[in-house]
Amino acid sequence: MLTDIFVVIHVIVSLTLGFLILLHSGRGGGLSDMFGSIGSSAAGSTVAERNLDRITVTVAVIFAFTTVTLALRLQ
Repeated sequence: MLTDIFVVIHVIVSLTLGFLILLHSGRGGGLSDMFGSIGSSAAGSTVAERNLDRITVTVAVIFAFTTVTLALRLQ
């Protein structure tokens, strides 16, 4: 029962992490260009990009936690 809950959380977090990573800028585009910003001077300079970085790191930590938890529970 608890393993099933962790699997569902892991799948949701995996999809969310993939979506968040795709929102990040590659070589100059990204979230700031998507919302109509006229060029950015440095990576992560806008508030939206900094918040996106924070959210992505948080979701990545949750992903790592669920991965380790599932690995230990399924032994």
